[in-house]
Amino acid sequence: MRLSTKGRYAVTAMLDLALNGTQGPVTLADISENQGISLSYLEQLFAALRSKGLVRGVRGPGGGYYLGRESDEISIADIICAVDEWVEFTRCKGRQNCQDGQRCLTHSLW
Repeated sequence: MRLSTKGRYAVTAMLDLALNGTQGPVTLADISENQGISLSYLEQLFAALRSKGLVRGVRGPGGGYYLGRESDEISIADIICAVDEWVEFTRCKGRQNCQDGQRCLTHSLW
């Protein structure tokens, strides 16, 4: 599976947040510097992640972001879906395109 740049950046930023958010909120500026992702792009990604409850923000001096829930409760699929990235896991794109109109063996796997 290949992720788009948007999906890859979202996953990378969330991993940075998980690794560095144990001592307090992490700023987008810190993630930007650590990962080489533009601040304006991170702002767009985190707006989407926040709307899905994957991150929560703290305002004011010393503010930043925390994970919205425990890291082991957040899947890569959650992150990808939050930033509205569609990933095709199968070639069939639905039952009508599977083998003879029946579900293929890998259809339900993903």
